Amino acid sequence: MRANRRTDTKPELALRRALHRLGYRYRKDYRLDLESGRRVRPDIAFTARKVAVFVDGCFWHACPEHGSKPRANEWYWGPKLIRNVERDRVTDAALILAGWTVIRLWEHVPLDEAVATVVTALSTTSATGQAQPGPPQPGPPQPGPPQPGRPQRGPAQPGHDQPRESPAPPDDSLS
Repeated sequence: MRANRRTDTKPELALRRALHRLGYRYRKDYRLDLESGRRVRPDIAFTARKVAVFVDGCFWHACPEHGSKPRANEWYWGPKLIRNVERDRVTDAALILAGWTVIRLWEHVPLDEAVATVVTALSTTSATGQAQPGPPQPGPPQPGPPQPGRPQRGPAQPGHDQPRESPAPPDDSLS
Protein backbone atom coordinates (compact mmCIF):
# COMPACT_ATOMS: atom_id res chain seq x y z
CA MET A 1 0.00 0.00 0.00
CA ARG A 2 3.02 2.29 -0.12
CA ALA A 3 2.12 3.26 -3.68
CA ASN A 4 -1.19 4.77 -2.54
CA ARG A 5 -0.77 8.51 -2.18
CA ARG A 6 -2.14 10.49 0.72
CA THR A 7 -1.60 13.80 -1.07
CA ASP A 8 -1.13 15.02 -4.63
CA THR A 9 -3.54 12.60 -6.27
CA LYS A 10 -4.43 13.33 -9.90
CA PRO A 11 -7.93 14.71 -9.13
CA GLU A 12 -6.53 16.87 -6.33
CA LEU A 13 -3.73 18.23 -8.53
CA ALA A 14 -6.20 19.03 -11.31
CA LEU A 15 -8.45 20.93 -8.88
CA ARG A 16 -5.52 22.82 -7.37
CA ARG A 17 -4.20 23.82 -10.79
CA ALA A 18 -7.63 25.04 -11.89
CA LEU A 19 -8.11 27.09 -8.70
CA HIS A 20 -4.61 28.55 -8.97
CA ARG A 21 -5.24 29.44 -12.62
CA LEU A 22 -8.32 31.39 -11.48
CA GLY A 23 -6.13 33.32 -9.05
CA TYR A 24 -7.07 31.60 -5.79
CA ARG A 25 -4.31 30.97 -3.27
CA TYR A 26 -4.57 28.22 -0.68
CA ARG A 27 -2.62 25.84 1.51
CA LYS A 28 -2.23 22.21 0.55
CA ASP A 29 -2.28 19.39 3.09
CA TYR A 30 -2.27 22.03 5.84
CA ARG A 31 -2.54 20.68 9.37
CA LEU A 32 -5.30 22.27 11.42
CA ASP A 33 -5.12 21.81 15.18
CA LEU A 34 -8.72 22.34 16.25
CA GLU A 35 -9.71 23.47 19.74
CA SER A 36 -11.40 20.10 20.27
CA GLY A 37 -7.93 18.55 20.17
CA ARG A 38 -8.52 16.95 16.78
CA ARG A 39 -5.94 17.34 14.02
CA VAL A 40 -7.22 17.59 10.48
CA ARG A 41 -5.39 17.83 7.14
CA PRO A 42 -7.68 19.06 4.37
CA ASP A 43 -6.41 18.53 0.83
CA ILE A 44 -6.93 22.25 0.17
CA ALA A 45 -7.41 24.84 2.92
CA PHE A 46 -8.41 28.47 2.46
CA THR A 47 -7.35 29.60 5.92
CA ALA A 48 -8.60 33.21 5.85
CA ARG A 49 -12.06 32.13 4.73
CA LYS A 50 -12.07 28.92 6.78
CA VAL A 51 -12.97 26.65 3.87
CA ALA A 52 -11.62 23.08 3.89
CA VAL A 53 -11.76 21.03 0.68
CA PHE A 54 -11.35 17.25 0.60
CA VAL A 55 -11.03 15.30 -2.65
CA ASP A 56 -12.10 11.78 -1.69
CA GLY A 57 -11.17 8.68 -3.63
CA CYS A 58 -14.05 6.40 -4.55
CA PHE A 59 -12.43 3.25 -3.13
CA TRP A 60 -10.96 4.64 0.10
CA HIS A 61 -14.06 6.61 1.09
CA ALA A 62 -16.68 4.10 -0.12
CA CYS A 63 -18.34 6.09 -2.89
CA PRO A 64 -21.96 4.90 -3.29
CA GLU A 65 -21.63 5.12 -7.09
CA HIS A 66 -18.13 3.80 -7.80
CA GLY A 67 -16.79 2.36 -4.55
CA SER A 68 -15.95 -1.31 -4.95
CA LYS A 69 -15.98 -3.91 -2.20
CA PRO A 70 -12.86 -6.05 -2.30
CA ARG A 71 -13.48 -9.79 -2.34
CA ALA A 72 -10.05 -10.77 -1.06
CA ASN A 73 -9.47 -10.18 2.67
CA GLU A 74 -12.98 -8.85 3.15
CA TRP A 75 -12.56 -9.33 6.91
CA TYR A 76 -9.94 -6.54 6.79
CA TRP A 77 -11.21 -4.20 4.08
CA GLY A 78 -14.89 -4.05 5.09
CA PRO A 79 -14.33 -2.61 8.58
CA LYS A 80 -11.45 -0.42 7.34
CA LEU A 81 -13.57 1.31 4.70
CA ILE A 82 -16.39 1.79 7.23
CA ARG A 83 -13.92 3.37 9.68
CA ASN A 84 -12.71 5.71 6.91
CA VAL A 85 -16.27 6.95 6.31
CA GLU A 86 -16.90 7.33 10.06
CA ARG A 87 -13.65 9.29 10.44
CA ASP A 88 -14.74 11.58 7.57
CA ARG A 89 -18.03 12.33 9.37
CA VAL A 90 -16.27 13.03 12.70
CA THR A 91 -13.76 15.28 10.91
CA ASP A 92 -16.57 17.19 9.16
CA ALA A 93 -18.39 17.69 12.46
CA ALA A 94 -15.23 18.92 14.21
CA LEU A 95 -14.46 21.39 11.42
CA ILE A 96 -18.03 22.70 11.33
CA LEU A 97 -17.97 23.12 15.11
CA ALA A 98 -14.74 25.13 14.73
CA GLY A 99 -16.45 27.45 12.22
CA TRP A 100 -15.11 25.97 8.98
CA THR A 101 -17.02 25.30 5.79
CA VAL A 102 -16.37 21.73 4.62
CA ILE A 103 -16.49 20.69 0.97
CA ARG A 104 -16.16 17.01 0.09
CA LEU A 105 -15.76 16.16 -3.57
CA TRP A 106 -15.55 12.69 -5.10
CA GLU A 107 -12.66 12.02 -7.43
CA HIS A 108 -15.11 11.31 -10.29
CA VAL A 109 -16.78 14.76 -10.15
CA PRO A 110 -15.99 16.69 -13.36
CA LEU A 111 -13.33 19.34 -12.84
CA ASP A 112 -15.47 22.34 -13.85
CA GLU A 113 -18.21 21.22 -11.46
CA ALA A 114 -15.67 20.80 -8.63
CA VAL A 115 -14.17 24.25 -9.30
CA ALA A 116 -17.64 25.82 -9.37
CA THR A 117 -18.49 24.20 -6.03
CA VAL A 118 -15.33 25.55 -4.38
CA VAL A 119 -15.68 29.03 -5.90
CA THR A 120 -19.32 29.21 -4.76
CA ALA A 121 -18.35 28.24 -1.22
CA LEU A 122 -15.57 30.84 -1.21
CA SER A 123 -17.89 33.56 -2.47
CA THR A 124 -20.45 32.85 0.27
CA THR A 125 -17.93 33.16 3.11
CA SER A 126 -16.26 36.36 4.23
CA ALA A 127 -12.58 36.74 4.99
CA THR A 128 -13.35 35.89 8.65
CA GLY A 129 -14.84 32.54 7.70
CA GLN A 130 -18.44 33.53 8.46
CA ALA A 131 -21.18 33.08 5.91
CA GLN A 132 -22.19 36.31 4.25
CA PRO A 133 -25.86 37.25 4.30
CA GLY A 134 -27.44 37.35 0.86
CA PRO A 135 -25.82 36.80 -2.53
CA PRO A 136 -22.36 38.25 -3.16
CA GLN A 137 -22.33 41.62 -4.91
CA PRO A 138 -20.72 41.66 -8.37
CA GLY A 139 -17.63 43.80 -8.90
CA PRO A 140 -15.12 45.26 -6.48
CA PRO A 141 -16.29 47.56 -3.69
CA GLN A 142 -16.29 51.23 -4.62
CA PRO A 143 -14.05 53.54 -2.58
CA GLY A 144 -15.74 56.23 -0.48
CA PRO A 145 -15.10 59.95 -0.79
CA PRO A 146 -11.61 61.12 0.15
CA GLN A 147 -11.22 62.17 3.76
CA PRO A 148 -9.23 65.33 4.53
CA GLY A 149 -5.88 64.74 6.18
CA ARG A 150 -5.63 61.09 5.02
CA PRO A 151 -3.35 60.13 2.15
CA GLN A 152 -4.98 58.50 -0.86
CA ARG A 153 -4.05 54.87 -1.37
CA GLY A 154 -4.06 52.87 -4.54
CA PRO A 155 -6.22 49.79 -5.00
CA ALA A 156 -5.84 47.16 -2.29
CA GLN A 157 -3.64 44.19 -3.00
CA PRO A 158 -5.53 40.94 -3.52
CA GLY A 159 -5.76 38.86 -0.36
CA HIS A 160 -4.38 35.39 0.12
CA ASP A 161 -7.71 33.75 -0.69
CA GLN A 162 -8.82 36.33 -3.27
CA PRO A 163 -8.57 35.70 -7.00
CA ARG A 164 -6.04 37.89 -8.77
CA GLU A 165 -6.70 39.42 -12.13
CA SER A 166 -4.53 38.03 -14.89
CA PRO A 167 -2.83 40.40 -17.32
CA ALA A 168 -4.30 40.41 -20.79
CA PRO A 169 -2.64 37.87 -23.08
CA PRO A 170 -0.30 39.37 -25.67
CA ASP A 171 -1.71 39.97 -29.12
CA ASP A 172 -0.22 37.21 -31.26
CA SER A 173 -1.77 38.36 -34.52
CA LEU A 174 0.63 38.86 -37.40
CA SER A 175 -1.11 41.94 -38.83
